Amino acid sequence: MVRIAICAPGKPLKRDRADAVEALVAGRADVSLHFHDQCFIHDGHFAGSDPVRLAALLECANDPGFDAVWFAMGGYGSNRIAAQAIAQMNDAANAKSYLGYSDTGFLLAALYKHGIGRVAHGPLAGDIKHEGGAKTIERALDWFKGGEAGLEPHLDNRPAVAFNLTTLAMLVGTDLVPDLAGHVVMVEEVAEHLYAVDRLFFHVTQRLRGIAGLRLGRIGQIPQNDRPFGTDEVAIAQDWCARSGIPYLGRAEIGHDAANRIVPFGLEARAPRA
Repeated sequence: MVRIAICAPGKPLKRDRADAVEALVAGRADVSLHFHDQCFIHDGHFAGSDPVRLAALLECANDPGFDAVWFAMGGYGSNRIAAQAIAQMNDAANAKSYLGYSDTGFLLAALYKHGIGRVAHGPLAGDIKHEGGAKTIERALDWFKGGEAGLEPHLDNRPAVAFNLTTLAMLVGTDLVPDLAGHVVMVEEVAEHLYAVDRLFFHVTQRLRGIAGLRLGRIGQIPQNDRPFGTDEVAIAQDWCARSGIPYLGRAEIGHDAANRIVPFGLEARAPRA
């Protein structure tokens, strides 16, 4: 049985979503879930203050009774506790799998940089909210058990990472970012105007020279602007990659939606779980 601890390093999780996820695994012998009480705390935008969220993350990561840490929700906040968390993680934390996306990319990056655990960009526990969310949750659980069915289909023999584009733009140049030289970098975005996507690519591509290439995930829920931008997200990515000498490798099956596939960071994380 894979024992999974769930915490919320950014915004809180709605209780009914946790109930729905727990109903999926009720009575099963292959996985067990433990939702930390911190997931349901409301403190302004956050699921508790910085110290509360940090303490919950460390309790989940450092407890040898759990095999994995699953992030409940994204939402701003994980960057505020990432460095402190890394500094206090123990050997038990190093043996775990970690899964999430969106703003939890700050934590995924920091974990990968420091060689802690088996890290992947993939569904959050709260993604049960989407239509088809049960399949999304099962995809995540399968990966925790060592399965490969939910992996992003374009993974090859090169190491890869995946991030929300805004998160990556805020991450590059900070102490949390790992060395991405030689990696295939996959990005996705949601609810940003195309001019904002263009602006993000302007910044990110200048910081990613030396990567093996870039793949573009889904850019979802693009708001209507007061005038057309004049191009689409694919042309934007291709343009800025060309300007920076980064190979544009095509699309990726990642996004803020139920079809979000799993991208293990690096090559070691793709190996089946022991």
